Amino acid sequence: MHILLIHQAFATLDEPGGTRHHELSRFLADAGHQVSIVASPVSYLTGKIRKDKRFETDGRRPITIYRVYTYPALHKNFIHRSLSFFSFMISSFFRALTIKKVDIIWGTTPPIFQAFTAWLVSALKRVPFLLEVRDLWPAFAVEVGVLKNPLLIRMSLWLERFLYRNAKHVVVNSPGYIQHVRERGAKHVTIIPNGADISLFPNENEQKIRRDLGWADNFIVLYAGAHGMSNDLDTLLDAAQILHPQAGLRFILLGDGKEKPMLMERARVMNLTNLSFYDPVPKNEMGAILSSADACVAILKPIELYKTTYPNKVFDYMAAGKPVILAIDGVIRDVVEESHCGLFSQPGNPQTLAEKILYLFRNPVKSREMGKNGRDYLSRNFDRQMIARQMADLMVEMAGKNV
Repeated sequence: MHILLIHQAFATLDEPGGTRHHELSRFLADAGHQVSIVASPVSYLTGKIRKDKRFETDGRRPITIYRVYTYPALHKNFIHRSLSFFSFMISSFFRALTIKKVDIIWGTTPPIFQAFTAWLVSALKRVPFLLEVRDLWPAFAVEVGVLKNPLLIRMSLWLERFLYRNAKHVVVNSPGYIQHVRERGAKHVTIIPNGADISLFPNENEQKIRRDLGWADNFIVLYAGAHGMSNDLDTLLDAAQILHPQAGLRFILLGDGKEKPMLMERARVMNLTNLSFYDPVPKNEMGAILSSADACVAILKPIELYKTTYPNKVFDYMAAGKPVILAIDGVIRDVVEESHCGLFSQPGNPQTLAEKILYLFRNPVKSREMGKNGRDYLSRNFDRQMIARQMADLMVEMAGKNV
């Protein structure tokens, strides 16, 4: 079976960012399928442009990645970001048309515009269209305040419903999304959740990595991921300020995003000497860093819709065997509490967040126990190999192919 994925923010394991699709593609290829990917050369996390190749293969696996022109607009205003989305939408369409003998088109959102390209290519090639929903866009964008123009909101809502109605199958990565997509026209819905590949999170050489990073004997509280409007990292800075007098406790914020310069300036003004910012690292290096921390934070703004999400970083933290400090309510809280892998903190409340961090700091045995619980639970329920097998089975069924 030949699978064509159209994904602007596709990232390989040697790049920073989410690598769900690279990991799934590698499994599909190892299972005997051919995978072609049309992607942007511009990293959605760092803004760096891959100038080396427009065409690349993933080792001996039958994976081909085509990088097409995309207007670079990292951390710019809405107009520039829209130009980025539309430029990829157009260039990916023409590139995808040239890829022959495709059996299924895999579209993913957000951004939603690339999913329209995937539908159009599937219609022209007369092959099934699989729509994967990773975020409830435009609902999240409206709630956060990124999308404000009434006309654009109406157009986006129309496009969302159009895609749900016209997809042969809709895949969601969180159970919290099922009702939303069904109410807007999705007929066949399957949950294939976020997860993690435990092999990318080795529990070895932790002390050496800590020495190399200069962490010494400090208790390291790590946040890894985007520094954007949704991530509510101001609350984490406030918690760090509350805990500033506590010796031996240090905060690390690893990643990039539009809000990072502002956060760095605010931390400087607050004189947060217990907090440091790190540049993003490739996914194949991230596992060792996460495994060397003592506790990890997952945080989002206290918005009702965010109760529907399964943030991928939580599963990475679990795979790394680290206790999760969760400042997100909803379905992901159910996972953390059922697995006994961390502590819930009311979103938007820095005092409560500080208290949960201090509890783990003062109870290292309990902290390590939570980390082990999380890794064990993930291996049984959210292992990437298991998830990829579910995706492969669905695609084979959709395409009517035997392997």
